[in-house]
Amino acid sequence: MKLLFATRSVGKQREVRRVLEAAGHEVLFPDDAGIPETTTEDGLEVADSFEANARAKAEYFSRKSGLPTIADDSGLEVFYLGGQPGVRSKRWAGVRGTVAQVDAANNAELVRRLRGAPETKRRARYRCVLVFLRSPTAVAAAFEGSCAGRILEAPAGQGGFGYDPYFFCDALGKSFGEASIEEKETVSHRGQALAALVAALG
Repeated sequence: MKLLFATRSVGKQREVRRVLEAAGHEVLFPDDAGIPETTTEDGLEVADSFEANARAKAEYFSRKSGLPTIADDSGLEVFYLGGQPGVRSKRWAGVRGTVAQVDAANNAELVRRLRGAPETKRRARYRCVLVFLRSPTAVAAAFEGSCAGRILEAPAGQGGFGYDPYFFCDALGKSFGEASIEEKETVSHRGQALAALVAALG
């Protein structure tokens, strides 16, 4: 099946392509489908839940492309911080710039908020919700995954993206920044949600 995955994140694209192509699907991203980036997209992730944000993106890109469309919203939830940054994970520090600049600012905010906190207060999880629309008027299907861990005091590894170097994954015994793409996708929040989606697509 030809699928549009509604993300412009290069990091997400690498993870998604591996899983969906291995399952026999052809994967396109907005640029591949000739959908130019506009300021409208900035207003698609303003809801208070991952599912609502993913649904808004899926509906928008499904209308633009006419293709079966998948969209995700995902983020880091630190329990001591009341679940922050949560749905604001990408925009937590309020910084605009390159991906590297935004990631650096968000990670600096994470370190600042948890400075001096003991390990017991560093528990966290990554969460992902995928929404799939076969057509713009279809009933949406949602798939969720989560991955438990804790926030490190200093980054470990150069891999992954976003908060990955600070997220120590319980299942792997290492940070996502230290994990290979293959290791990460077997346990990650997005990997779990994608596996559920693939199973549903048959």
